[in-house]
Amino acid sequence: MTYYTGKDLARSFRTVRRNTLQIANEIPEEHYGVRAAPDTRSVLETLQHITANPTWQHRLHGHDKKSFVAYEDFGSYIGAATQYGASLKDKAAVLKALETDGETFASFLDSLGDDVLSQMVSFPEPEKNPAKTRFEMLLGVKEHEMHHRGQLMVIQRQLGIVPHLTRARAAR
Repeated sequence: MTYYTGKDLARSFRTVRRNTLQIANEIPEEHYGVRAAPDTRSVLETLQHITANPTWQHRLHGHDKKSFVAYEDFGSYIGAATQYGASLKDKAAVLKALETDGETFASFLDSLGDDVLSQMVSFPEPEKNPAKTRFEMLLGVKEHEMHHRGQLMVIQRQLGIVPHLTRARAAR
């Protein structure tokens, strides 16, 4: 049996966030307005989104501890997170938030026991949106960040920057 704890979630999230911070640092601020294609997020907008995303999950699972999330709840959580992300106006603010908020979220994950991670959270229209464990939802935060970090790595390539993970692999 494979067993994954809150401490494992925290460790793996810290690794993902460290890699995101590396990319955010390596892209010069004058390129934070670059978009991979029209109608996509800029570097800054992507980093704002990455930074803000864990805040709504932290609120849902940590502060509010909801076991049912209505559409109105979801809208409120996402709205507050989006507003927070938009408040990060430059590279310095994004880097600081990625670091401090990331550690706050990782510490929260670190504190979670099996009793919390195994709790079910349900949604309207269960036939379309089946219930999930808190574990699955919180694991999704890391998956979400990795998805958007991949987009940032494409932009790095467009800017002529070899991503640090590629550099490390080549060095090995």
